[in-house]
Amino acid sequence: MSLRARISTPEDHGSRGEDGHLVASYRAKLLEEIDLAEMSSLAAAERRARLERVLGHIISREGPVLSTVERSQLIRRVVDEALGLGILEPLLEDASITEIMVNGPDAIFVERGGRVEQLPLRFVSADQLMQTIERIVSTVNRRVDESNPMVDARLPSGERVNVIIPPLSLTGPTLTIRRFPRSFTLQELIGFGSLDERMVFLLAGLVQAKFNIIVSGATGTGKTTLLNALSGLIPAHERIITIEDSAELQLQQTHVVRLESRPPNVEGKGQVTIRDLVRNSLRMRPDRIVVGEVRGGESLDMLQAMSTGHDGSLATVHANSAEDALTRLQTLASMSDVEVPFVALHDQINSAVDVLVQLTRFADGARRITEIAVLDSHGGEPYRLVTVARFLAQPLTHDGRVYGTFEYFPLPRRTADRLYMAGQPVPQAFGVARTADQLATREAR
Repeated sequence: MSLRARISTPEDHGSRGEDGHLVASYRAKLLEEIDLAEMSSLAAAERRARLERVLGHIISREGPVLSTVERSQLIRRVVDEALGLGILEPLLEDASITEIMVNGPDAIFVERGGRVEQLPLRFVSADQLMQTIERIVSTVNRRVDESNPMVDARLPSGERVNVIIPPLSLTGPTLTIRRFPRSFTLQELIGFGSLDERMVFLLAGLVQAKFNIIVSGATGTGKTTLLNALSGLIPAHERIITIEDSAELQLQQTHVVRLESRPPNVEGKGQVTIRDLVRNSLRMRPDRIVVGEVRGGESLDMLQAMSTGHDGSLATVHANSAEDALTRLQTLASMSDVEVPFVALHDQINSAVDVLVQLTRFADGARRITEIAVLDSHGGEPYRLVTVARFLAQPLTHDGRVYGTFEYFPLPRRTADRLYMAGQPVPQAFGVARTADQLATREAR
């Protein structure tokens, strides 16, 4: 979209009424004063600064009389309309906001600190919201219209954007922007109460001993955050291949190859799926494969890689419990175009998966590891999950907080032996289950 078209858009993103007319009026006056050719040659920051100066002179010359705060707000709104995303611009700059949800022109919600709240903001109309959506998707060379009513993309600045419009959305154009905070270390996650020192000690040993780990949880439980933190425990000399739908992982090692899937173009061609990337990664001599999320037939390829020499791989899956994660992996693997009997998939999971880490988001917005479980079954045996750590939550308190304690249980002998052979100590808080009776007693608890 040209600079003139962006500034001279006739409608206003802000609230209805006098304020909206004021913004539209000053946008028109700003257009009359600037040299479009010169503005187009400036960098984004310089362009914004120039527009703010010119608009400040116009307001000083023509009025109205405004307080310093009102003047700054007016300048910000007009320039945001010209160059940015209107009322969404300040939300994108607010570091405390992790999700922006626009449910039609009259309902804007954000997530802060794990809690969702509605803001007293609105677009003038569905058409104006559509103009904002079109501006967003155009930055990634995508389009949205009735023939292509759904778009899922990653912005150059890293945010993940999902758009769905009528006729599929009955509430009007719907926009979801998910922002990703900086990566956190396991020590920082301890400070948030997501886990404790004993869990970190265990997880560090499991990662460095090359156990295959699945991180499971519902949407918004912090799976990617934990996966990123666990990836930081991988030795620096190992070659890591990361595979994601939208690149979110921020590994700090030097020998990292980042792969991202690609949707089909407007002609329906050029798609590259997670499964394509998993298959290709096996030809890239990986020491570790990290899959941001398995959600389809690529699960089979991932399981095969885990059980055929690519130990130490990490992945996430949507599931509400560790047991559900195993069932979901089996179901997803069956979605592959290769027909594999369920019995064979069961054997594959028993062979490939070593550890499941379950995450839960509680009513107070806190995200915690609620279970670390070891898959101690073999071959065609029924799945035997052995809980080695868990968070025991207490009822919600009057102050809206969820408190609880972390509990620890002995490791299965096979797990302890594997840690020992890899030079990793068995954490003292856990110990080793020496008999099958000890494991059975624990499962009964």
